[in-house]
Amino acid sequence: MCNHLVLVVLVLASRITPAHAFCGFYVSGADGKLFNNATQVVLMREGTRTVLSMQNAYQGPPEAFAMVVPVPVVLHEKDVKTLPREVFDRVDRLAAPRLVEYWEQDPCPEPVAFEGGRGDFSARPAGAPSPTRSAAAKDMGVKIEAQFTVGEYEIVILSAKDSQGLDTWLKHERYKIPEGAEPYLRPYVAAGSKFFVAKVDPQKVRFEGDKAMLSPLRFHYDSNEFALPVRLGLVNSGGTQDLIVHVLARSQRYEVANYPNVFVPTNLDVGDVAKQRFGDFYAALFDATLEKTPKAVVTEYSWDAGSCDPCPSPALNPGELQTLGADVLDGASQPQFTPPPPPRSPGGAQKPTPGAAPGAPSRTPPPMRPPQRWGGGFVLTRLHARYGRDVLGEDLVFRAAPPVMGGREMMGPGGKLEREPQPGGVNNFQGRYAVRHPWGGAITCQSPRRGVWGGPPYGVQPQTPVPALQTAFAKRGLALASFLVGGQDTGLGVEGKSPPPEAVKPVGTPPPRHVPGRHTPPPAPGPRASRTEELLGGGLLVAIIVIAVLLRRKP
Repeated sequence: MCNHLVLVVLVLASRITPAHAFCGFYVSGADGKLFNNATQVVLMREGTRTVLSMQNAYQGPPEAFAMVVPVPVVLHEKDVKTLPREVFDRVDRLAAPRLVEYWEQDPCPEPVAFEGGRGDFSARPAGAPSPTRSAAAKDMGVKIEAQFTVGEYEIVILSAKDSQGLDTWLKHERYKIPEGAEPYLRPYVAAGSKFFVAKVDPQKVRFEGDKAMLSPLRFHYDSNEFALPVRLGLVNSGGTQDLIVHVLARSQRYEVANYPNVFVPTNLDVGDVAKQRFGDFYAALFDATLEKTPKAVVTEYSWDAGSCDPCPSPALNPGELQTLGADVLDGASQPQFTPPPPPRSPGGAQKPTPGAAPGAPSRTPPPMRPPQRWGGGFVLTRLHARYGRDVLGEDLVFRAAPPVMGGREMMGPGGKLEREPQPGGVNNFQGRYAVRHPWGGAITCQSPRRGVWGGPPYGVQPQTPVPALQTAFAKRGLALASFLVGGQDTGLGVEGKSPPPEAVKPVGTPPPRHVPGRHTPPPAPGPRASRTEELLGGGLLVAIIVIAVLLRRKP
C-alpha cells in the first residue's frame, strides 16, 4: 500500500497516453475519461510512522471527481494537511539522472607550488456523516469511518466488507468507476485496508486547460508494512506506465524484495547530440537496461539528501524534510534508551539520588527518546520501473540494502572511471553522463598530461548539470548507439557511434592564477631607507604601543 513504502515515494508518468503510475485511482463524477496525470507521491517513514504526500493532477472533465487510495488505518483531520507544490519538484530534480559537461584541462599547465613544497592540484474541519449517506453505506457493507474537509478536498475514510460493495457505494455516490476496478479493489478489501477518498470541489480549484492544479495532500499513520500498491494504479492505465519511487530513510538505502534489482549503467560518455536530447538518450538507455533484465526495478540514485556532486539543484534542507513529514516523526514508534542506573555503594546499596531528602528511595529516570534529527542523515534513493497490466503481477515490496557507490569522477582499477556499482561505507551512487570536450588549445610542453577533466577553459561559459525529467514522455525506439561515444564498455552490448564532442580552446589570454598557499616571489628591491628612518619608524611603533598601554591603565 502507499502507506507501506519507506520514506519518500515519487510516482510519475507514462508515455504517449497520459497514464501515470499512482498508488490508487481516480473516479469521476462525470461520464468521461480520467487519467493519472503527473501524480507525485512522497512517503516518509521512520519506525512505524509513515507520512505520505501526494501532488495530483488529473486530465478529464472539470466536474467533481475523487481519488481513492488504500491506507492501513483510519485517518483523522489532524493527520491530513496540504503542502506547497514546489517540494515535489525539488526531490525529483535532485535525484534524477544528470548530464554534465567537462573540458580537458591544459595538458601543459603552469606548475603550481604550495607552501611546504607539498601538493600538486589540477583543476576539478471534522463533520458527522449524513444519516442518509451512512445508511446507504451500511446497506452495501461500507462504513464511513471519518469525514472532514481540508482545503479544496472533502475527505471520507471508508472501510468495506467486500470489494463489490465498495464499488457499488462509489457508484451510488454518482462516481463513474473505471471499468474493471472491482478486481483491483478486492485484495485490499480482503487485507482489511481502509480507503482514503478525497473528493475535490472544482469551484475551489484552478485549472490550466483541462488539468486541475490541486494542492498537494499529506497524511500520516502508523503501520508495520512496507509495500506500494501499484496494481490499483493500473485501473486508470492507458498502457505502459513509468513508476519512479523515491525513498528517504536515515542512513539507509532501499531496493525491492520481490522483483529483480539492477543499477542503471553510469559514467558513460555521450556526444554533443545528447545536450539537446538528453531525455531521449536516457529513455533509450533505460529501455536497453530493461531489455537485458526484464521486469527489473532500476536503481538510479542513492545519496545523502543533504549533499550532491554534481548538483542539478541544491540539496534538500531541514525545512523541506519537515514539510515532507519529519515534523511528525518524533511521534513515531522508535527504540527508546534508558540512562544507566545510579552507581551503587561498595555494600551493594544504591546511592541516593542527588538532591533527594535523606532516606528517600532512589529513582531511576524514565525512558528517554533519542533527540530529534530533522536536519540530516537521510539517504535519498530513486527506484524506477516501467510496466503494464501484463507485466506487474504484484505490489512492490521494499527491503533495506547495503550502501553503494558509483557514477562519480573517480578512477577505478586500470585508471578507468567506475562504471559498476561498488560496495561502500556510504551511499554515493548516481546515474551520471558526460559530454567531454578535448583540449583545443596549444600544447607547449614535451610531456603533455592528457585526460585530466574539469571546468571550461578561459572565456568559455560553464554549464549547470541537466537532470533527465519527464522521460516517460520522451521519444522511444531511438538507437542508443547514436548517443554514445565509441570505445567504452556500456555493459549492454552496445557500441557507441556518436562522434566525440568538439575540441574547445581558451578564448583570450587567462590572467595569472592565484592559488592560496602558493609561494609569492619577493618584490623587486627598491631604494633602501636610511638607518635613521628605520629607527624612527621603529620608535614610532614603540611609542604607539606605549601610549595604548597607558590608556588602558588610566582609571
